[in-house]
Amino acid sequence: MGTVTRGTTNPNRLRRMDRWIAAAHGAELRRAGDPVAVDLGYGAAPWTAVELLHRLRTVAPRTRVTGVEIEPVRVEAARPYEREGLVFRHGGFELPVAGRPVLVRAANVLRQYDEAEVAAVWRRLCARLAPADPATGSRGGLLVEGTCDEIGRRHVWVALGPEGPRTVTFATRLGSLERPSDLAERLPKALIHRNVPGEPVHAFLRDFDRAWAAAAPYASYGARQRWIRTVRDLTADWPVTDAPGRWRQGEVTVRWEALAPRG
Repeated sequence: MGTVTRGTTNPNRLRRMDRWIAAAHGAELRRAGDPVAVDLGYGAAPWTAVELLHRLRTVAPRTRVTGVEIEPVRVEAARPYEREGLVFRHGGFELPVAGRPVLVRAANVLRQYDEAEVAAVWRRLCARLAPADPATGSRGGLLVEGTCDEIGRRHVWVALGPEGPRTVTFATRLGSLERPSDLAERLPKALIHRNVPGEPVHAFLRDFDRAWAAAAPYASYGARQRWIRTVRDLTADWPVTDAPGRWRQGEVTVRWEALAPRG
């Protein structure tokens, strides 16, 4: 179920998303009885699935990854890369895997869809996630859906649990950034058409640019220090959920409710 994507992919393209997943979701993968992760729509080559397995196993050694592609030719081309913990399957949003995945990563998949289609896809995928378990403190599985540029310098993604959207993360290679609103072109489909006056995401990027300009004196200490100061100032008005340890990576994560489209 779904539409064939262009299949554009490059080695190391999703490194920022993977590092965030490992940090934010590693504990859930470690505690899961069957820590299955899905790389949905990995594209014309299997690099992102291979890399996802490696990066997740650094924090959760029992993790298994299934790469899912709707184009059968791509699945056959990926078969030689199968190994212990990594398989490839033909399919789409129905997720052809047994049980409930602890992670579904869908990068650059929904960009070609209409905005009106996104909510239904999110609901379908979230319904397949491992459920929350209050007895163990588990919040359940995680869907990470977003968009990045061709070499992974700029990336924005939404993280969703079984209950729905949780957060939005902006991540960038700081040395390539002129202003935070440069990330607007990588907003996921649910937000990219909402970057207009009157919408929360537009207001957030406006405030982000203003804070970046105000932090210009910190540029003499490097782009990282300027970014950290910028994000620290943003916390006065926006519900930033992470801490300086993540900001140092060129990231900032904000609660979904603060950026969700109006109406």
